[in-house]
Amino acid sequence: MSGFICPVCRSELERGEHSYKCRNNHSFDISAKGYVNLLLSKDMNAKLPGDNKMMVNARAEFLSKGYYSHLAEEMSRTVAEYFSGELILDAGCGEGYYTEEIYRSVREKTEDIRLCAVDISKFACAKTARRFKGDICCETAAASVFHIPMADGSADVLVTMFAPFCREEYLRVLKKGGCLIMAIPGENHLFSLKEAIYDKPYKNETADYEIEGFDFLEIRKISRKIFIDNNEDIKSLFSMTPYYYKTGIEGHERVNALNRLETEAEFEVIIYRKK
Repeated sequence: MSGFICPVCRSELERGEHSYKCRNNHSFDISAKGYVNLLLSKDMNAKLPGDNKMMVNARAEFLSKGYYSHLAEEMSRTVAEYFSGELILDAGCGEGYYTEEIYRSVREKTEDIRLCAVDISKFACAKTARRFKGDICCETAAASVFHIPMADGSADVLVTMFAPFCREEYLRVLKKGGCLIMAIPGENHLFSLKEAIYDKPYKNETADYEIEGFDFLEIRKISRKIFIDNNEDIKSLFSMTPYYYKTGIEGHERVNALNRLETEAEFEVIIYRKK
């Protein structure tokens, strides 16, 4: 049995060697790269939604060098601490760097675990699926976090990191008492990078931590300075941020001219429990 359901009729999916199929004979092929596409055309806002191949590759390369390893360690530790039950959902898994670290940490606690990872980008899904190749406990699907192909009350823990937030879907797929664990940028995150790009840099806005339908449990703040000594990694970092799309030509030129950067890597890990 799969952790996913059919996006067409919402019935259970059976996972075969090469495809997923429901009792109504809706069938979805498993790609050669290991993920299944459960994203219906009506739920797509573009021909190739989500991060493109360049952005996914840049992020994977940047994260592989350990710049954000302190966040991966804290997320892994937190999920392992709060996990009980069977199924973890990573909603907006990206290229799977954090997903893999979280899974490894929880497996050290218990082998009775299933993991479902979804992302709207097929390029991101391909990267994530490759990390779990051959592990039948891990499934990756191209899907939107606004239309998660999972049954009501099926997830024990839902992880979301820098992905679009959909409260209604998260409440739907989480079990009662299940935990929502999310990571967001801290107030000073990448402020020195913004100082190098913008004439009037601004700090990130602080959030209201209350979410309807959830009990707020705690917040864990982590921060360190990272030093980057090459333009390639600086541009990769920049492409991972929303600023990449919002910055004009002059700002991009400033990024292209940067060869050294010391900046803040500040995050907040926030934990909730579904009421």
